[in-house]
Amino acid sequence: MVPSEQVLAPHIRAQVTQSPKWKTRTGGCRIMRGMTSSSPSHLSKFTQHVGIELVEKAAGRSRWTLDLQPVHMNTHGVVHGGVLFTLADTAMGAALFGALQPGEICATINVKINYFKPVFGGQVVCLSEVVNQGKNVAHLDASLYVDDVLVARANGDFAIFKRKPEAASV
Repeated sequence: MVPSEQVLAPHIRAQVTQSPKWKTRTGGCRIMRGMTSSSPSHLSKFTQHVGIELVEKAAGRSRWTLDLQPVHMNTHGVVHGGVLFTLADTAMGAALFGALQPGEICATINVKINYFKPVFGGQVVCLSEVVNQGKNVAHLDASLYVDDVLVARANGDFAIFKRKPEAASV
């Protein structure tokens, strides 16, 4: 079953993402600003291309969905593992980004994913959360569901660092 209480309700999320502290965290990078909005025009071109959508986000947590299309399938008619991996990696990065201090950004160090069941279609829901956050590295988990059935679980380590001033306009 998808634990929906792990993420904030939309009206609370709106309050959080409109706060001055949140805007400061997201002001320097257009891609990261996209992770604070569920509007397709605010997501990165890559996430738009893949078709993943941000549903809910709070500091340390995020919920994303993907409505599977034929382009997401491998030659056997099963969703390609890289699609689920991309969803999990993106969701974990977004969850961590919301927990960072002003001026900090993050990057994936490594991700491990376990696939439990084949996925033939439908909507994939990915819930991610920060498990442990240190000064330079954070560990996150992501669970992927189709029809409330756990189909994969990922965990990853992400580097935390200050953005270089010359790269702030990216």
